[in-house]
Amino acid sequence: MSAGADQNRATEQGPLEDSVVSLRRGLWTGAFLAGLAAVVVGGLLARYLAVHVPEWTADGGLAELGAAVEYPVYAIAIGLLLNAVLAATGVRDRIAVGFRTEFFIKTGLVVLGATVLLSVIVRAAGPAILQGLLLITGVFAFTWWFAGKLGLDDKLRALLASAVSICGVSAAIAAAGAVRAKREQLAYTASLVILFALPSIFILPWLADLLGLSPSVTGAWLGGNIDTTAAVTAAGSIAGEEPLQIASIVKLTQNALIGFVAVGLTAWFAFKVERSSEGAPKAVELWHRFPKFVLGFLAASVLATVYAEQASAANLEQFESTIKVFRDSFLTLAFVSIGLEFKVTSLREAGWRPIGVFAAATLVNIGLALALASILFAGFTL
Repeated sequence: MSAGADQNRATEQGPLEDSVVSLRRGLWTGAFLAGLAAVVVGGLLARYLAVHVPEWTADGGLAELGAAVEYPVYAIAIGLLLNAVLAATGVRDRIAVGFRTEFFIKTGLVVLGATVLLSVIVRAAGPAILQGLLLITGVFAFTWWFAGKLGLDDKLRALLASAVSICGVSAAIAAAGAVRAKREQLAYTASLVILFALPSIFILPWLADLLGLSPSVTGAWLGGNIDTTAAVTAAGSIAGEEPLQIASIVKLTQNALIGFVAVGLTAWFAFKVERSSEGAPKAVELWHRFPKFVLGFLAASVLATVYAEQASAANLEQFESTIKVFRDSFLTLAFVSIGLEFKVTSLREAGWRPIGVFAAATLVNIGLALALASILFAGFTL
């Protein structure tokens, strides 16, 4: 009788448990779609402002500013505004599952690879690659050392050093995958990147003009020390056409080095930092930790290079235009998501030490990048 009662009870509970599971899935799906909708709406609004603000300000005193501000600024600002509204209404944390910052950035980076023709790097191979290697090595080493002096966790040290020395959020994501950093550490690093990158868009071109730097040196300086590709593009646009082109080459050269840094961090953490009493992990661990989107970035670059060699000028122009639309769309959604995920509480909880590390590393980056650009790009022309 007892067995029969247990069977009847199990039969009765089966549909109930299934209903609970279905309800949970439905709630998760609803939250995901709501969060995704917030990101998409914010992205559409950012693109709308990026297109129309220059038109609205064309005849006024703000014409130069309206033309200079790029979509990343609007996307981040809108993300932060939506963040505040959703947090105030108590909805933000419920729908955060749909923000998907990493997916949008990784996808955008793979698409970005199709805009980085290998021939571009070759044309400026000498100064760009040398500057990238020296700058990344110097700034990474200083950030890692200084963060260690202040007692920061090794994983956070890796994220901060990668972000400030290479290319901001995308480098931090690559490093996070390599060292298995906590999500909170990645979100915190991304917040610092935004916090420091936004003012640099306007301040550094002004300083370059004040210092009387040549267009090539200006571009190399901007591309070498501003953390994000989007911010480099925005700052380069303010500085002029030639600085924009050189800044893009320099930054894309640094972007291409993400994979090498990721491999190095993966090996260091797998075989040194996290080595247990059982010995070093197997070499296959390097593959498991390696950020696969970097391979997508390189593959897209190779394919784009092959296509560029065979396509006509008209087809190539259409191809580049289409790729940039997809790239900018995904990056816009990524920047909106970053704004949505930003939490002031995370900055407060982490304290002043990571902010101090990032600020000090940024100053070193600015100074070292200026010195290298002045030496390596003196007299350089496209």
